[in-house]
Amino acid sequence: MPGSPYVIDFQRSYRFPVPPAEVWSSIEDVEDFPTWWGWLGHFRVIGDGLQPGSVLEGTVTPPLPYRMRVRVTLDQCRRPERIDATVGGDLTGQALLRLAPADAGSEVAVAWTIEMRQRAMRAVARVAHPLLRWGHDRVVESTVAGFRQHLAAATP
Repeated sequence: MPGSPYVIDFQRSYRFPVPPAEVWSSIEDVEDFPTWWGWLGHFRVIGDGLQPGSVLEGTVTPPLPYRMRVRVTLDQCRRPERIDATVGGDLTGQALLRLAPADAGSEVAVAWTIEMRQRAMRAVARVAHPLLRWGHDRVVESTVAGFRQHLAAATP
């Protein structure tokens, strides 16, 4: 339902000062995600990390008064190039991550289309979609900032 107040379409690219293989190595530490991202709670990994069929489950707490239970199933993982995933739980949809060399580092492109399934979120979305989008964008900004810090700490 693109264009619906219940749907968030997102697409951005970010640059990192290390090659794609190093970015991939950092995101392979999936069990450490909650230490990078304060908004992620009750997190667990089912499966072998960044492998097709693995599932990442957790609770997302944006800077708004609600929480979402999310389940991300990894459909495709090709090191160090791409991840395709299916999102389930209080948000449903598709997501992708692409890594490519860029100058001396990497360009990481992310995109998703997710639909809010939680009744309270849908009610708010009907009257205040920009507020929910604002919360979504703050979580994304926090995610990128946390990953940059993690990457800097892991890179000599």
